[in-house]
Amino acid sequence: MIAQLPRFEIQVPSSPESIAIVDNLVEQLSDEINLGEEMLGNMLISLTEAVNNAIIHGNKLDKQKMVDIKMELHNDTLRFIVHDEGLGFDFNHVPDPTQQENIEKVEGRGIYLIRHLADDVKYSDNGATLEIQFNLKK
Repeated sequence: MIAQLPRFEIQVPSSPESIAIVDNLVEQLSDEINLGEEMLGNMLISLTEAVNNAIIHGNKLDKQKMVDIKMELHNDTLRFIVHDEGLGFDFNHVPDPTQQENIEKVEGRGIYLIRHLADDVKYSDNGATLEIQFNLKK
């Protein structure tokens, strides 16, 4: 699947088991383009969080709904696009998990992690689509 670089596109069902597919894809990608350990870790965490959020919050664990994942490599920028079939969310008003009132909460860290590990993050489709970019020259 990765052999089609600089681009791939897959769909996974809205099931927690789909996270393993994402992990495998990023590992394969790392082998293909020789990602460093830090970049690999940042991508694994970011993409896993994005797909997990799409499955749980976007598609509400409805196995009939799919999560689309695209990857594009252009010049030195690797871009992942994750899209779910949900209604979206207000991505501009997500509670900061580092604030005292949110420290003890179990949920709410995924978006924070993605924003801090990726080089650029963009939401569209009312939050149902997430684009995560990594600069490979860093």
